[in-house]
Amino acid sequence: MAKRIIISGGGTGGHIFPAISIANALKNIDPETEILFVGALGRMEMEKVPAAGYKIIGLDIRGIQRDSIWKNVMFPVKLVNSVRKALQIIKDFKPDAAVGVGGYASGPLLYAASMKKIPYLIQEQNSYAGITNKWLGKGATKICVAFDNMDQFFPANKIIKTGNPIRKDAVNIAGKHMQALELFKLSAFKKTILVTGGSLGARTLNNSIMAGLDKLIAADVQVIWQTGKFYYKGIIEKLGEDYHPDIKIREFLTRMDLAYAAADIIISRAGAGTIAELCMVKKPVILVPSPNVAEDHQTKNALALVQEDAAVFVADRDAPEKLVDRALELLNDRDLQKKVSTNIAKMAMPNADEVIAQELIKIIHNN
Repeated sequence: MAKRIIISGGGTGGHIFPAISIANALKNIDPETEILFVGALGRMEMEKVPAAGYKIIGLDIRGIQRDSIWKNVMFPVKLVNSVRKALQIIKDFKPDAAVGVGGYASGPLLYAASMKKIPYLIQEQNSYAGITNKWLGKGATKICVAFDNMDQFFPANKIIKTGNPIRKDAVNIAGKHMQALELFKLSAFKKTILVTGGSLGARTLNNSIMAGLDKLIAADVQVIWQTGKFYYKGIIEKLGEDYHPDIKIREFLTRMDLAYAAADIIISRAGAGTIAELCMVKKPVILVPSPNVAEDHQTKNALALVQEDAAVFVADRDAPEKLVDRALELLNDRDLQKKVSTNIAKMAMPNADEVIAQELIKIIHNN
């Protein structure tokens, strides 16, 4: 009989892409598997999941807003209503198991699953678990993690280190260097820095590159600068469409594989999904963690690499002044490049989606 599985969560690409990867891996193992996604209304998953070919139901839920007490007045009501709706979804869909990948919808759905005695798996992407996952971890059958020392948050006997699922097409860079140079109209005789702040962009990274443009041009290096959709228009208005032939300004990178392939070094935020990709790409990387995320988990993710000499660290507050100088230093330090890229490669876990899918199937069989 076909297995029925609910995958819950989302909010950012870092949660959605792994969720879709797990769904695809389940379908590869058994095409008859029925999969239902549960997300948060108004969030990115409501668009991305149907585009990947899966059905999704939205809950009217959002997280605690740290910037305003008044915005949280309706939170308890929305939480209760979301749990109620999640119970109805479980009653209608009759899942054999559920998965939570993080994001607002994950909590109510997994809590409802625990009430209905549906076994569930948590996919904890970060090196520091959030409050909701720590609490839900007590009732989880398995907790799939990407970093060591996660037994400080979860029962050790439930933890399995799988890594984070990645977009395999994005990290498939072998033999694509020349194609990448052509796409971005880059010279093979100059060094290239890739700057990526994710699909929405990162204000600090953009401000830091803006502040250091003269230095980058003087150093005769090339930059693929992915600004993100929030910042692209403002940057183009300030600099113009064709600012400089060596500075390639892009709102979004549709061919992430070619951007990675072109780069000699990469400057990036430290989201868990991004780090999983960077480990596969095996290029020297400077991580500038976002301070604007729950429990400051990006800093903890970055430090997990830094302590293995697998990344260079620049704090967000220091970036406008120091980031471009640090990037140029790294570009000129072949020994440090080699050390960082060798160590980051050791942390790659390429088949996380398949391992998590197999764990889910084991849970169903053992239940």
